[in-house]
Amino acid sequence: METQLLAAHTPRQVAAAAKAAAGLLADGLPVALPTETVYGLAADALRPDAVSRVFEVKERPLFDPLIVHLPSRDWLERVANIPDESRAITEALIAKFWPGPLTLVLPRREIVPDLVTAGLGTVAVRMSAHPAFRAVIELYGHPLAAPSANRFGRISPTEAAHVQSELDGRIPLIVDGGPTEHGVESTIVKVEFGELRLLRAGPVTPEDLGGVFQNLCAVRNYRPTEAEIAAFYERLGVSFDAMLRGEGNVTVEAPGQMIRHYSPRTPLRLVAPGVQVAIYHQGNEAPAQLGSLAFREPSTSAQFLCEEILSPSGDLREAAASLFTKLRRLDEAGVDMIIAEEVPERGLGIAIMDRLRKAAAQHV
Repeated sequence: METQLLAAHTPRQVAAAAKAAAGLLADGLPVALPTETVYGLAADALRPDAVSRVFEVKERPLFDPLIVHLPSRDWLERVANIPDESRAITEALIAKFWPGPLTLVLPRREIVPDLVTAGLGTVAVRMSAHPAFRAVIELYGHPLAAPSANRFGRISPTEAAHVQSELDGRIPLIVDGGPTEHGVESTIVKVEFGELRLLRAGPVTPEDLGGVFQNLCAVRNYRPTEAEIAAFYERLGVSFDAMLRGEGNVTVEAPGQMIRHYSPRTPLRLVAPGVQVAIYHQGNEAPAQLGSLAFREPSTSAQFLCEEILSPSGDLREAAASLFTKLRRLDEAGVDMIIAEEVPERGLGIAIMDRLRKAAAQHV
């Protein structure tokens, strides 16, 4: 199969790419599309035959559910059920973060195929804010299942070239919308019995979610106590006290979130800032060639063959946006091991550390 690459940087290009993509989607074929998080491999979410091709192209296990992207808010209650006790918080989250990088897990409706939900009683839904993705899905008019556009277990793509290196010859079309804005996958939150549970950290942080909770209280002319705010974060899966201290605070492990996600082929070790040389100069443990993934300061060691810095200014949003791109560069540099420096585990640092821990665990 020949893979076509279509630019989508101007309104005219976006319209042409949307027309081409919608035609292929109607034929049941998967296409790679940019989102504000990472590039997705999209197919009609309501057609099992189309969704099965996504699993085939990605070599993805069938027991791993997919996120359903919606053309509009009107589609939400056609694919998901919002229980009365969860409606207020669900509507508040949608008003604040949609379209955008927040995925909600809600009870599913029968219209969604079992293949999409892996047979679970819930469905994960979101609305992308990327203009090229929006143009495609609005023209096509149906929900799209769109996991990251890479082979299963590999580094998620944040540029069209990354998709091409992974899926060239496997899909008919890649829509090139430029580098993604956030660089990490969407935040996933389960809404159940009117409460929230963080399943995957992402661009929408626990602090952002807490702000929605407090605003909802304010609308009801209720001022929550500090104990009630702390209880909200604990139910979310976050330590409120640790968050106030600026320490690592996520206590949740997402159900169904497989450890192989986000893994480079090169072994990766995660270390605290400033200890790389002290550890890897000992004995015979150090590989012949090392690559460094640093947070903000370049290493003073000459032992690294190459180095990537996530954010020279120490900006966690910049670090998140560049994480997969720079991890991919190191993975393709031919080193024997990547030494990744921990980042502050607050705000978007939670999502960065989640991805780095999974990348490191793959090679333990």
